[in-house]
Amino acid sequence: MAWTRRDFIRTSTALGAVAAAGPLLGSRVLADLSPLRVDRKLKILVLGGTAFLGPAIVRHALMRGHDITLFNRGRTNSHLFPDVEKIKGDRTESHDALRGRKWDVVIDTSGYFPGVVAAATAALAGNIGHYIFISSISVYADFSKRGITEEDAVGTVSPAEVAEVDAMSKITGTNYGPLKALCEQAAEQAMPGRTCNIRPGLIVGPLDRSGRFTYWPVRVQEGGEVLAPDGPDIPTQVIDVRDLGEWVVYCAENGVNGVFNATSPPEQLTMGEMLTACKEVADSDAEFTWVTTGFLEEHEVSAWMDMPVWVPLEGEDAGHPFINVERAVQAGLTYRPIRETVRGTLDWWDMLGEEDRQRFGLGRAGISRERESELLQAWHAKQG
Repeated sequence: MAWTRRDFIRTSTALGAVAAAGPLLGSRVLADLSPLRVDRKLKILVLGGTAFLGPAIVRHALMRGHDITLFNRGRTNSHLFPDVEKIKGDRTESHDALRGRKWDVVIDTSGYFPGVVAAATAALAGNIGHYIFISSISVYADFSKRGITEEDAVGTVSPAEVAEVDAMSKITGTNYGPLKALCEQAAEQAMPGRTCNIRPGLIVGPLDRSGRFTYWPVRVQEGGEVLAPDGPDIPTQVIDVRDLGEWVVYCAENGVNGVFNATSPPEQLTMGEMLTACKEVADSDAEFTWVTTGFLEEHEVSAWMDMPVWVPLEGEDAGHPFINVERAVQAGLTYRPIRETVRGTLDWWDMLGEEDRQRFGLGRAGISRERESELLQAWHAKQG
């Protein structure tokens, strides 16, 4: 039975979770769940399932009435989903615990090495109907191009490097994308015509441990003068983890196969709109000081990590804010307003204790307040 966001809005004030699934990701509460539940209950195996995207998928699948099994090491958020079947194991070592079991759908949120993905499909051979692999837009070889589609070339690594990676399980910024591409190929080779390879862009929202989006809502909530990159009209692309989680479940329910870019539509969101949403949702007195790309380069402030979400419109990464997502939209991917993403992120952040905030560490992305102050002083001095 297909579903739409209209179903969701009509029956709930927002996305939440069944009681057994643990704390809510946001501040909203579900009303009657029954209109959202499916007629055909699926048996779904999630490889991973407890870190960031995994909980968003599992919560929505449970809300839809599906039967979930998790296979992971039990080290991350092990308190989540106490009433869900859990099989403990390290997939980089063995998938033997899965042999002989049958599931309608496997959702692989934790595949990074092609040999490991191949081992998973071998262990499950003949016992699953549909394999959904969470890949990445990092698979593409050339990001200088605007309008990248699923047909564009992916990055490659040598067989020797693949063998070395499989042996040492070492991922780098250089091999991450090509390895994800090889994982896609391993899944498709094992299950031709029954594989859905999803290539998300920057996933954002509650439980984001990278800080690559969280930096902005938290910084803007603090108020004052905020250093902002380039200009308010610069486009960017993100996808709310809850939108992606819902769509993954939709793909499982509707047998969606193929390869899909999954991020927000190009040129739909700008840096200015995103930061304004942060200010309005947080009811902040923040004022944005937009500095030039040249100034940031001069002061060795990098795109993406020092200034999260932002990529300059010139250079080898200039195509990042223009990824084509028409195929995913046609296959049912929908989006919530950026304000909802900001609100969900702040609700989650505000619930964290200081220890958890340090553990999630906004220092992983974004600049320190001290560094920001130095840069703002330098910018104003340069402006005379």
